Amino acid sequence: MKNSKFETKIQYLKYQVLKEVAKEAWEQDLVENVLDIPKKIIPGKTPSMRCCVYKERAILQERVKLAMGGNRANPNIIEVIDIACDECPIGGYEVTNTCRGCLAQRCKDACPKDAIVFDTNHQAHIDKEKCVNCGSCAKACQYTAIINRKRPCENACAVKAIMPSEQQAAHIDHEKCINCGACISQCPFGAIMDKSFILDAIDYIIKSENNTNFKVYALIAPAISDSCKEVTLGQIVTGLKKLGFYDVVEAAKGADMVAAKEAEELVHKGFLLSSCCPAFVEYVKKNFPEFADNLSDNLSPMATIAKKMKEKDEDCKIVFIGPCTAKKAEIMKESVKNYVDVALTFEELQALFDSRDIELDELEETPINQASYFGRVFARSGGLTEAMAQGLKELGSDMELVPETCSGIEMCRVALLKKSKDMLKGNFVEGMACPGGCIGGAGTLEKFGVKKENVDKYAKESTYESISESVKELP
Repeated sequence: MKNSKFETKIQYLKYQVLKEVAKEAWEQDLVENVLDIPKKIIPGKTPSMRCCVYKERAILQERVKLAMGGNRANPNIIEVIDIACDECPIGGYEVTNTCRGCLAQRCKDACPKDAIVFDTNHQAHIDKEKCVNCGSCAKACQYTAIINRKRPCENACAVKAIMPSEQQAAHIDHEKCINCGACISQCPFGAIMDKSFILDAIDYIIKSENNTNFKVYALIAPAISDSCKEVTLGQIVTGLKKLGFYDVVEAAKGADMVAAKEAEELVHKGFLLSSCCPAFVEYVKKNFPEFADNLSDNLSPMATIAKKMKEKDEDCKIVFIGPCTAKKAEIMKESVKNYVDVALTFEELQALFDSRDIELDELEETPINQASYFGRVFARSGGLTEAMAQGLKELGSDMELVPETCSGIEMCRVALLKKSKDMLKGNFVEGMACPGGCIGGAGTLEKFGVKKENVDKYAKESTYESISESVKELP
């Protein structure tokens, strides 16, 4: 994993806060030193980002609160730091100076509310009292002179869960939010952040060091294969054990189990929506409740393998580590909370390593080979579909898999709309909330330019030739 390079200053600040919180937690001095963390990160008196250093520190203090778990009474994982929000201008649709005052006036004809007016120079203007932001005028303008000025966070949110508050700061409608985290990396001021439960993980590890019968497992997502560019997966496994984890298990093993069960379920039901992505599952339940019964009855790969591990050792603690902010919400659900104790992101894992000064590139490799090719490719778009095809093959079924592979919520929306109008030809929908699949998750170190080649290379290193062979040998 990357040790010092971050794509934005915002991501680096978030990392610094997480690392300092973790450092104090290891030393068990967090309560005494929590107020000093912003001063450690910004030691001088010269502001580098805001109007004054005091506002910078105040914002960092809010980040510290979220790094410590935030408001546990609020089940939503994504929160807005109000004082960090720049209150971006809200304009909606506006006519720019590229309007030529043309004779066609297509924008006026396209407007269903008669909101387009013209001045003495024949240039168009939008009457905001009448405008309903439908966008018809923008589509009709041949000069593309009409644009929609939306906040970056609003643009990023495919479920329209972000809107201005009364104070004009960004506000998240938790009834609509699916905790995908798409808004986090798109806010230019870093005003949106996911809660961290890094303290819970550290607490479990510290307790296990004083109790030989108390084991803490790291359950690592297959998307890690796209995050370890500068080190090997074997070195990450060694680093996790150096942190204090008893052992490391691949969540991809759970993906093998899910692929086998979902293949059977598809044969039985005839039409199925995948249940592997928690943000997609929430999207279906909140926006297309009529298809909730078509969601797979299986738990996600994370919860499936964790359940099996808890059956063997009910006292163990399981810390899931992956690219997904929605996993943090998933482990709070009644159906999952007894199996997974903490969910962390790859960003938080980097902070954990650096809080203990663990240099991954200097470590020996610890081999890990617990999942098949098909379980490991769940990390990228199309991987679950491949696994389902293999699952049907191993099941001996002659059912034809007609998949609808959806990369990103917008594609998921289109597929579900087609289904609602009986226009969807497929019998299986692979729903992934993040573009590219899990490797495009909000909790990754690299937000852009993710490559499925890294996942495929990792998947091909498996010694298992089939899903059933992998499932037979559970950890």
